[in-house]
Amino acid sequence: MADTKRDADRKPGTGTRTKREIERKYDAAADSALPDLTGVGGVADVVGQGVTDLDAVYYDTPDERLAAASITLRRRTGGSDAGWHLKLPVAHGTRDEVHAPLTDDPSDDVPDALRDLVRAHVRGADLAPVVRLRSARDLHHLLGGDGAVLAEISVDGVLAERLGSGTGTVAWTEIEVELADGGDPALLDKVDKKLRKAGVRPSAASSKLARALAETADGGPGPASGDTARDKPGRPGTLQSADASAGGHVLAYCRKQRDALLEWDVAVRQDVPDSVHKMRVATRRLRSAFKSYRKVLDRTVTDPLGDELKWLAAELGVDRDREVLLDRLTAAVDDVPRTLLLGPARARLQVWGVAGRADARQLTLTVLDSERYLLLVDRLDTLLADPPLRKAAAAPATDVLPKVLLKDYGRLAARVGDALALAPGEERDLALHEARKAAKRARYAGEAAKPALGKAAARFAKRMKAVQTVLGEHQDSVVARETLRDLAVQAHAAGESAFVWGLLYGREEAAAAAGERELPEVWGRAARPKVRSALGG
Repeated sequence: MADTKRDADRKPGTGTRTKREIERKYDAAADSALPDLTGVGGVADVVGQGVTDLDAVYYDTPDERLAAASITLRRRTGGSDAGWHLKLPVAHGTRDEVHAPLTDDPSDDVPDALRDLVRAHVRGADLAPVVRLRSARDLHHLLGGDGAVLAEISVDGVLAERLGSGTGTVAWTEIEVELADGGDPALLDKVDKKLRKAGVRPSAASSKLARALAETADGGPGPASGDTARDKPGRPGTLQSADASAGGHVLAYCRKQRDALLEWDVAVRQDVPDSVHKMRVATRRLRSAFKSYRKVLDRTVTDPLGDELKWLAAELGVDRDREVLLDRLTAAVDDVPRTLLLGPARARLQVWGVAGRADARQLTLTVLDSERYLLLVDRLDTLLADPPLRKAAAAPATDVLPKVLLKDYGRLAARVGDALALAPGEERDLALHEARKAAKRARYAGEAAKPALGKAAARFAKRMKAVQTVLGEHQDSVVARETLRDLAVQAHAAGESAFVWGLLYGREEAAAAAGERELPEVWGRAARPKVRSALGG
C-alpha cells in the first residue's frame, strides 16, 4: 500500500522493513471505471489520490528461479514507497514484502540484505533485470466512518517490457485492491462481490510479473499463473501420471518438502518464530522419504543426500533442542511449590538457557550460507529434475505404497518388541529412542502416501504418530534428566542447594516410567492385523 504502510520488524543494521500485503487483482478493460463502493463493507467514502507514474525493474536469475518460487524482487521509482521490494508468498493473495531504500549509487545493485534472503534460491547464479513494468496508477482510498483508510483500490495501466532474454512487450489494465494494515479481510470479499457485479473478473496471473513473463516469453503467451515449472520432466516412458504412479506420488511429496525447505530457509533468515523447527521438519521428512521409498528411488543416489540432510538437521537442531528443553525445565520449575523451591533455581536455569545461545543465530546463518548447504540444495534440484527412478516407480501407487508402509511398520514392531523385552534402564532407554525414530519414519511414510491411499494412509499415520508421541515424551525425559543432573552438579559446586534439581529428576523418572507403562496399550491400538487390513496387506 502506498500511504498506509506500517514499518514492521525492521532488522537492525539492514535498513529493511517487512509488512504483510493482502491484495486481490482483477483484469479490466482500458476504459474501465470503478463502480461506486460507498457503503460496501463499511466504506463511508472513496477519495481519489490522483494518478502516479511507477517504474519498476524486476530481477531474477537467467532461469527465473525466483519466479518459479512465486518470489518477486524489484527496484521501483515513483510513488510514496519507492525502493527495493522483495515479495515472499505466504498464501493465495497474501505476501510478505521486505522493503529496502534506494541509494545514491548510480548502479544501485540489489541490496545485500535482500540478496541474502533469497540465497538458497539464487545460489551462485547472477541476479539481473528480466522485466521492466511502467504503470500509470489511478489510486483511491476506501475510508471508514472515522476517516481511517480501510483499503486502497487502483486502476493500473501497465506496459511490460522483456529485458535480457527477449524484447517482447505487452500492455494491459488491471484493478488492484489492497487491504490496509490491520484491516478486516472480509472487506475484500465484499468489494470482490461488487466488482464482479460490475463485470470485472479476477486476474489469472498471481502478479504483474507473472503475467509479464508469461506473455512476453519467446514461445509466445503462456499460462499467467506464475507457477513456473521448477523441475524438468522425468525420463519419458518411466512414469504414469503423477496421480497414479508410485514414482509420481513420491516425487510430488519430495518436491513439496524441497519447496518447504526453501520457504523456511527464507523465514529462518528473517528470524521468524518457529521457522528453524519447520525447516528441520522438512529436512527430516525428505530424508525419511528417501529411506522409506528405496523401491522407488535408487538409494545409491539418495543415501548420500540423506547423509547431508542428516547433517543439516543436526546443525539446525542445536539451538532448537536447547530451546525446547529450556521450556520444559522452566515449566517444571514453575510447578514446584514455593516452600520446596530451595536455592536460586530459576536464576541458575536462566543462566543455563542463555549460555551458548549468544552466537546460535549467527551459527545457523553461517550454515545456510555455507557451500555445503547450497550444494545440497543444488543436488536436491538435480535429483528432482532427473529422478533416479527404479522399476517400481512406474507401477501404480496403490500397489507399491502399502508394501512400503507395512515394511516400515514391521521395522517399528521389531524395535518396540526389543525395547519392551529389556529391563528398565539405560539399555532400554536407547532401544526406545531407536523405536521412536522408526515410528517417525513410518508416520512420515504414511503422510506421504495419503494422496494415493486416502483414509487408510491417514489412519496409519495417525497411529504411528500416537506411538511416536509416547516414545518422544520418554526420550525428552531422558534428555531432561541428563541436564538436571548437570544442573545439580553445578549447583552443588557453587554451594547452592541441589534439592530442586533432584526433585525434578525424580519427577522426570516417574514420567518416563509412566510412558513405558502406557506404551503397550498405545502400541496395541496400532496392532498389525489392523494395519494389514487397512492397507490391504
